[in-house]
Amino acid sequence: METKTPLYDCHVKYGGKITPFAGFLLPVQYESGIIKEHMAVREKCGLFDVSHMSEMFVEGPDALANIQYIFPNDFSTMRDGQVRYTTMLNEEGGVIDDVVVYRFSDTQYMVVGNGANRQKDHDWIAAHITGDCRFINRSDEYSQIAVQGPASAAILEKLMRKEDIPEKYYSFGKAEVAGAGCIVSRTGYTGELGYEIYSDPGRAAELWEALMSAGADAGIMPCGLGARDTLRLEASMVLYGHELTDDITPWEANLHFSVKPDKGDFIGRDALLRRKDSPKTLAGFRITGKGIVREQNEMFVDGKKVGYSTSGTHAPYFGYPVALGYVDKACYEPGRKVIFLVRGREVEAEIVQTPFYKKK
Repeated sequence: METKTPLYDCHVKYGGKITPFAGFLLPVQYESGIIKEHMAVREKCGLFDVSHMSEMFVEGPDALANIQYIFPNDFSTMRDGQVRYTTMLNEEGGVIDDVVVYRFSDTQYMVVGNGANRQKDHDWIAAHITGDCRFINRSDEYSQIAVQGPASAAILEKLMRKEDIPEKYYSFGKAEVAGAGCIVSRTGYTGELGYEIYSDPGRAAELWEALMSAGADAGIMPCGLGARDTLRLEASMVLYGHELTDDITPWEANLHFSVKPDKGDFIGRDALLRRKDSPKTLAGFRITGKGIVREQNEMFVDGKKVGYSTSGTHAPYFGYPVALGYVDKACYEPGRKVIFLVRGREVEAEIVQTPFYKKK
């Protein structure tokens, strides 16, 4: 049975088309449609309910040691108020999930994971906590709203002190937003300037309405899962279950920046080093033929299978379809023509550099 987020009634009020997702009932789109929602984020501002994400805390004198061992990125250089992206690996170097880690202090970290992996992430981390350290899952204590787009900062200025709005990308702080105590971080999943606001679930609907009111003149628009996916794909951001799986390594997914083998031991390190020379790599594709490539479409060059797609969609900002997928490194070359087999039909494409979209 799917769970309603604290913002469910807001979605119904604004005409959201509700669908089950990651165990929750969330809007896939509103009456305006995915393309308008997408372009609102690119040009103005969009509002997303991301309350399905998990918020788990690692606390105690040995918190940093545990974070360092469980995740492959290096957190020893983090300062209070910083956020850092990382993968979480199994013993074979495959990706269990990708998460962001918030440092409140050297004895308190918050790990935010994908909603679809809530239980999986919890069980894995809980099983590997050692020493003087507590692991607490506080996911039910938070609602999360993402405010994304060029106008997002100006909208927040109407509801909170300007000096409390995080200036640096991947930074955060505690602040009052519309009178509610919140955690505000400059993070997002759209490729635009944006913020994610963590609040008490009981204040979530009130906060949503305050943001909608403050952003009315700026063209703010509620957005659903559909636009969230097209936006992240245009920005070439990976999605667990598509570009990332328990068999894919961060090397293959071009997430080298999230792995620091020289920092010391961590789960999956030895296997990851053995798999560093994998023959495949994640690449971007512009679809030049007629059709849209989706996930798990086979890819060919000169009749030889050389890879497969992981995600694909019509890119509203560009007006043509794009896709991500894994291709043999020997074939990777921007401009190279490839063929995808989509429902038995050949669709032409070419390899292009990523990200497809990068804000000016």
